[in-house]
Amino acid sequence: MKLVVQVKLFPDEATGVALRETLHACNRAANQASRRAFESGVKSGRALQRLVYGEMKAMGLSAQPALHAIRKTADAYATLKANLKAGNYGREGSKRRRAVEGKPVRFRKDAAQPFDDRCLSWQLEARTVSIWTVRGRVRSIGFQCSPAQLKVLTAHRRGESDLVLRGGSWYLYATCEVPEPELGEVEGFLGVDLGIVNIATTSDGDRYAGRRLNQVRHRHRRLRRRLQKKGTKAAKRLLRKLSGREARFAADVNHCIAKKLVTEAQRTCRGIALEDLGGIRDRVRLRKPQRVTLHSWSFAQLGGFVSYKAALAGVPVVFVDPRHTSQGCSACGHVSRSNRPDQSTFLCTSCGFAEHADVNAGCNIAQRGAVAWAVSHAADDAA
Repeated sequence: MKLVVQVKLFPDEATGVALRETLHACNRAANQASRRAFESGVKSGRALQRLVYGEMKAMGLSAQPALHAIRKTADAYATLKANLKAGNYGREGSKRRRAVEGKPVRFRKDAAQPFDDRCLSWQLEARTVSIWTVRGRVRSIGFQCSPAQLKVLTAHRRGESDLVLRGGSWYLYATCEVPEPELGEVEGFLGVDLGIVNIATTSDGDRYAGRRLNQVRHRHRRLRRRLQKKGTKAAKRLLRKLSGREARFAADVNHCIAKKLVTEAQRTCRGIALEDLGGIRDRVRLRKPQRVTLHSWSFAQLGGFVSYKAALAGVPVVFVDPRHTSQGCSACGHVSRSNRPDQSTFLCTSCGFAEHADVNAGCNIAQRGAVAWAVSHAADDAA
């Protein structure tokens, strides 16, 4: 599986200037390639390379950075095409879609730039890198990472690394190909119900409350509203800072929850069953305050964290149909809206079974996970 390792660079002042100039030059070249692709209609990688490679070289880029700028442009147009096909910019003929289709793709001057081993080399024992810049190759740039990250870099780094400028600091995102361990014997499944009041609730009864996370989001939402109304340059600067801070906080919470879920499943030799919540924002109808909370809820990120941590630990993960997991009784299977008298209570109107509503949903998810796992293995054995 692919894993991205982030390391922080510590360039001196002169090196920082060279790195910034390099990003600016690469993104100017990518914007030029984008304009040519938009005007000519040539947007595939090889054809675009034949069209603009000479122009990229004339703009001061070496061979590999020029190729990476062209590939970045081609990938951006491929992503745009996929988003248009999926309807992510509205229906055909809509104002938003016409605005997107009517102009070339643009790259920020500080947008990330990929580097391969020809223009970026790692000295892992010394914890330094050397990198091509528009001022020549710069050597012995120190970097910092954890011992676990260094171990992964040493054993599994493959392919490109992205140079990123974020919040005034420099980072390298290195791609690593980590082999997945063999899946062990599964003795049942740990069902995980994802929600808003409780971010995650397991079939064992463990609940990870979302109160603190929601309080932070509500506070940031109120502050954003005031800053957007003010509209000054200082207000816009603070808005960008707040956006990154909230995202980092939510990601840290999700990482901690995912780690605990995977550790518990690994300890008890179980797999993890999650709800397949794709498209939930389009399916669910809620009042306006609840819609705001739902749209800021990073359930997809939590599911992704659980999936990759589980893969590294050799824990199987299955996604199940989420329909009626909250209304169905985990004891007798009776499904009814009346089983949920309020948000936190489950009381079966058929057999009288009572439990916390989220724990009951987690049990239903665990049962569905076991069935899905058995069906998939039966199909594999038949094949």
